[in-house]
Amino acid sequence: MEREIMVNETKQYIVVKLGGEQYGIDISYVDNIVRMQKITRVPNVQPYFKGIINLRGEVVPVMSIRTKMGLEDDEFTNSTRIIILKVEEQGSLGIIIDQVKEVVTLGTNEIDKVAYDAMDERNNFINGVGKHGEELISLFDINCIIGEKEAVL
Repeated sequence: MEREIMVNETKQYIVVKLGGEQYGIDISYVDNIVRMQKITRVPNVQPYFKGIINLRGEVVPVMSIRTKMGLEDDEFTNSTRIIILKVEEQGSLGIIIDQVKEVVTLGTNEIDKVAYDAMDERNNFINGVGKHGEELISLFDINCIIGEKEAVL
């Protein structure tokens, strides 16, 4: 009789805050974290695209994840950061977050997949919930978040 061995794979997530909620971003997508800076507006783009920044000579589109998720507008503080995501097909994209909290390592046994109603668009951005100690961390589905980037430039 064969025994199945359950493998508990781990992944690292950068935990960020948006309002009072915590979200996790798979660290493999994160290229850089930069302080808030001047964003140059671009006309005729979706409302959640705030514009572009010049990051060491590279033009990077920046979007408000709050606006895209239907949350209240961004409030810029000393903790506000732009996380530069690197995705092979689309290149770089910056997302504005309120605060970077920490990096956590979650095993597959600490992550619950989320079942959602396709009509509730806000949940499409979350593909799981991580349990880290007593805290719950909603895990972003980066591919859903950046899926419309090609419409920017």
